[in-house]
Amino acid sequence: MPVDRDMKTLTLQTPEVDLVYDVHAPEAAEAGHCPLFMIGQPMCADGFTTLASYFPDRTVITYDPRGLGRSVRKDGRNDSLPEVQARDVRDIVDALGVGPVDMFASSGGAVTALALVAAHPDVVTTLVAHEPPLVTLLPDAEAAGRAMAACQEAYRKNGWGAGMAAFIVMTSWRGEFTDDYFAQPAPDPAAFGMPAEDDGSRDDPLLSDRSAAVTVYRPDADALRAAPTRVVVAVGEESADTLTARTSVATAELLGGQAAVFPSHHGGFLGEGMGHAGQPEAFARRLREILDA
Repeated sequence: MPVDRDMKTLTLQTPEVDLVYDVHAPEAAEAGHCPLFMIGQPMCADGFTTLASYFPDRTVITYDPRGLGRSVRKDGRNDSLPEVQARDVRDIVDALGVGPVDMFASSGGAVTALALVAAHPDVVTTLVAHEPPLVTLLPDAEAAGRAMAACQEAYRKNGWGAGMAAFIVMTSWRGEFTDDYFAQPAPDPAAFGMPAEDDGSRDDPLLSDRSAAVTVYRPDADALRAAPTRVVVAVGEESADTLTARTSVATAELLGGQAAVFPSHHGGFLGEGMGHAGQPEAFARRLREILDA
């Protein structure tokens, strides 16, 4: 069962951003365990609340990436460059004085984490990179990019509901993006419980072009292989042959290994009330198994 613990919220102020992060105190720290940093993109700290609760023996750190949630940007930008996000994570670790850390990184956060290890290999001991959406590594990278651009176009033209419906169809598609995929009619937002009306906003971090820097990032394979960090690329067993499952396999192969299989789907660590809930208890057991290996 998950365990509630004391949590302290801190802010690291820099000229570019005020980074807000949470430190979950352990009930009784176990000897030999370094802190565990959990990161996502565009997911914020609250997405890891349930997963963190299954690690009562560790200090767990979570944060809101720059420009998201509580972390307010002051640099006048809205892009999500993995190298910049990686520097933010390093700065938080340095501010706490707790490095090196273990890291669980999800989705775009896994891309940030790979950039972090490549540039700052002394910060992370073990990285579990769960389903990084590195589209450029796919054999059908051009078609996958076209599919993602179509989601952004649906969002630009018709708003959040239309964009999210297109995104769900895209991320549920199994296998390479073929002519059959592109021949489909535009999905009805109502079929996915999404609003059809357009509220006029166009700043969603997932559906706007703000996410482009994440999906087009190409990791420095040589730097990652040379780093002392143990990098484990993870994939959900329910993700099968979907986009992020295929990018996970491709990332693992780039680094000379195979993807480790985790329970559930792309958000398999999520608890109730966080969208498509997964199997967080089983997910935490698998994560602990890998971190303790």
